[in-house]
Amino acid sequence: MTTVVPTSEEDPALSVVRFTSEVSWADAGPEVVESQGKRLCTEAQECIVRGRWLDLASLMLTSADVIFSKVSEKDLECIFTIICDLVKKPESLDESLEMAKLISTKITQQPNEKPALRLKIMFNLYNLLENPYSRFFVYMKALDLALAANGKVTEHIIPSFKKMDNLLGEWNIGIQDKRKLFLAVSNILKESKSSGKEAFKFLTKYLATFSGEDAYTIGEAKEEAVRSITEFVKASDMFQCDLLDMPAVAQLEKDSKYALVYQLLKIFLTQRLDAYLDFQAANSTLLKSYGLVHEDCIAKMRLMSLVDLASVETGQISYALIKDTLRINDDEVEMWVVKAITAKLIDCKMDQMNQIVIVSRCTERVFGQRQWQSLRTKLATWKGNISNVISTIQTNRITEDGTQAIQGLTIR
Repeated sequence: MTTVVPTSEEDPALSVVRFTSEVSWADAGPEVVESQGKRLCTEAQECIVRGRWLDLASLMLTSADVIFSKVSEKDLECIFTIICDLVKKPESLDESLEMAKLISTKITQQPNEKPALRLKIMFNLYNLLENPYSRFFVYMKALDLALAANGKVTEHIIPSFKKMDNLLGEWNIGIQDKRKLFLAVSNILKESKSSGKEAFKFLTKYLATFSGEDAYTIGEAKEEAVRSITEFVKASDMFQCDLLDMPAVAQLEKDSKYALVYQLLKIFLTQRLDAYLDFQAANSTLLKSYGLVHEDCIAKMRLMSLVDLASVETGQISYALIKDTLRINDDEVEMWVVKAITAKLIDCKMDQMNQIVIVSRCTERVFGQRQWQSLRTKLATWKGNISNVISTIQTNRITEDGTQAIQGLTIR
């Protein structure tokens, strides 16, 4: 026979059970309210005495879920603060994790009903947990809530993305969980339209996790690889990326459905405007199907082509070459050079008298083996120049010291 040890009426958990049962059964009459209240409080007392914290949380959540639309947000916040606090009761971290899963799953079931409050409750739960993986699980549920709420609470969770490196160090999660995390973050940023570059950054992080995987696993990333290409091509402020070298993206090159998409990326990163125009002439329907605007692609490709000219020419580009490569009029050359400077793609001076552009720096569209070799050569040259300067200074110092010594002997 079960022995129930009386628990103080002041116990916060019992107060929540009693309050939620009264609200839940209010329409059934006072007798039902009283009988149901006693039954639920007795069950809650037994859970407390026996340390069945998971069962207690389940009992409290059932009633709290029923009254979510019936009481004020202030009351709901108090109720869920007490429920969330139960995760500190178990001695086992595994049991705390199960409770965190139960609570967070229940909170996120109706994301469009008071989403800001639900997200606040999730953050409160996160801060109460000690187990790193439990925290990660709750954070992922918060991301799911933000996505499902159709942008209503994204502004509250986006600031946490700036701390992602620190969070990853704290959670110490595996590659599968990182994939879920990076993709969810990218999707939230994409939906919020707050930062295309940040959304693209997390999307590339997601794709990078497939390096070293087998072909079957890499195949899971095919759709997102296509998305990364189209987003890069669409972005008017992105001119450099490492997508070509990623296995998740490279798989598209021989894919029957997406080979042309990969070819488009290759054109933007390694070729010039004429190659794009030939591609567009043969695949205009494909470009439209991905929401790519021909005029925008031409504008971006002109800048990419100008960058390519700056990287391969010997520090000087003639106005005539720019005109021919970008397929523009004579009076548009300087305008496009200024656009490239404004976009921080090149540093240069325009010599109008001699009709040349003198380039001092340019951005590389990709940074692969050729770029590393070029950098290595430049560093070796700089190292040699510095060594020569040091050697010259040392030689001059020795000469000066010798001259001063001879002058001293003459004076004596």
